[in-house]
Amino acid sequence: MALVSLESLTSPRRKATRASGPRWTRELRAASRTLADLERALRLTDAEREGARRAERAGLPISITPYYLGLCDPEDARCPVRMQCVPRVEESHAVPGDMVDPLGEEAHEVAPHLICRYPDRALLVATDQCAVYCRFCTRSRIVGDGAGPRPLDRLAPAFAWLEAHPEVRDVIVSGGDPLAMATPRLVALLSRLRAIPSVETIRLATRVPVTLPSRVTAELVRALRPLHPLWLMTHFNHPKELTNQALEACRRLVDGGFPVMNQTVLLRGINDDADTLEALFRGLVRARVRPYYLLQADPVRGTGHLRTPLAAGLAIMERLQGRLAGIALPKLICDTPGGRGKVPLSPDYVVSRSGGDTVLRTFRGEHVTYRDPPDLG
Repeated sequence: MALVSLESLTSPRRKATRASGPRWTRELRAASRTLADLERALRLTDAEREGARRAERAGLPISITPYYLGLCDPEDARCPVRMQCVPRVEESHAVPGDMVDPLGEEAHEVAPHLICRYPDRALLVATDQCAVYCRFCTRSRIVGDGAGPRPLDRLAPAFAWLEAHPEVRDVIVSGGDPLAMATPRLVALLSRLRAIPSVETIRLATRVPVTLPSRVTAELVRALRPLHPLWLMTHFNHPKELTNQALEACRRLVDGGFPVMNQTVLLRGINDDADTLEALFRGLVRARVRPYYLLQADPVRGTGHLRTPLAAGLAIMERLQGRLAGIALPKLICDTPGGRGKVPLSPDYVVSRSGGDTVLRTFRGEHVTYRDPPDLG
């Protein structure tokens, strides 16, 4: 089978629209969405081919930008980028613990498209569309369903709820990917949120710097800057994703005054080893992106082949402790099934306690005693 170059991935229909719109919108239109698209770019395995057929019929659809597809090894199905975006037949296999809505978002929906699981923050689902549909997506039940960005009038009940609940000070705008929306629509949405006095901070949950870095334009940065304080929560999972284009997108955001935090998902066969994550976290810090969370993968139906045991993450964190500076070391987090909230996980460094003495184990394996101060009361 002759594999084509990335430059020739576009169909005649896509070529006809090549000259219209910004580069990032042209890339979105040229995304691979079918088995035939994937066959032209990759030497697929039988498991991938059957996974793509199933994805075309039902469930989480396929969408891979030409940029992100270009990071995939066309010959190796174990490529860490390819495993994140190309469907596999294992997505049809159920395993114990699988859930359709693992974070209990439907049960915690307080208004249409608004989810509140904590006292002081809420999540607004602004769109169902992404540049790339990751095969481990926690919202695979709704993303790519064709509804597209939510118009402001459909979000009016969500805005009204926020106005009636001033205890909510932080809103995460997610989806889908809000940066896959047109800039005027995104600015209108964020401006409406910024008009709510009790909303102090807004976070944009986006994978665009990873999957569609051309979206992060100077025009976008200028449009978003008046809406500070605005934080960007992005999602690099592997050092292979730290390309010059992705790093430039991060630089533009940071230079524009936006703090950028990264949430990595721990994925079997992709990044579930300390050396890979060390390289990723060091690369992020060099780009002024703070490794924020290392997330245990949510138990989404059809992702059992990509999830790791909890013990794997704890062992990795123990290896990274002492090897990485604190600014490069994220928290290991399990978002508990059913929407009961995030739980931080950590290796146990307490060897024993007796009276006011606690014996601690250092990252070198040494045992050191810490003595509590006397009670002076």
